[in-house]
Amino acid sequence: MASVLGLLEARERAARERVEDLREAAARAAAALEAAEVEWDRRVIAREELVDALAESAEEATAAVETEGEDLPAPVLASVPGAVVPPWREGLSVAVLSLDNQRILNVLQDRPGHEPVRAKGIAAALGIDNAVAAKVEGVRSKAKRLGERGWLLQEASGAFSAGRRLVAGPGGGSSA
Repeated sequence: MASVLGLLEARERAARERVEDLREAAARAAAALEAAEVEWDRRVIAREELVDALAESAEEATAAVETEGEDLPAPVLASVPGAVVPPWREGLSVAVLSLDNQRILNVLQDRPGHEPVRAKGIAAALGIDNAVAAKVEGVRSKAKRLGERGWLLQEASGAFSAGRRLVAGPGGGSSA
């Protein structure tokens, strides 16, 4: 007949082995999640770089058409999914921006005192899970693009606030 102490030790040993197995599985899952997030971030950056390169190419083509004296294409009246963020200029409606970018602008404009907000705070205000770094990076990249194009003001600290400014166009002059 086995002793009670021996039975308890056997159960303890089995529980400890189960905990160790689960910890190893959790570590593998965490490593796989981190690798997937890194890959996702790389894909987002690659897409954004492509969009920026296409935008520069379009700006150069537009500048070439303007110098030749030909008519300019009709302005875009509404946002198109995946569309490039145009440089802000006087009289340009926010309707030319994607819905995500419009939501970011609204969050910053609705803040009392228009205090600067970091991307994590914008994500939280939009109802996005700000504990997921890749989702916060998506918001940061959109806000940064809006800042580069003059739709938002970007602080040196990386925070963003509501406001507009003219951005230099391809020829070095203002974009207005």
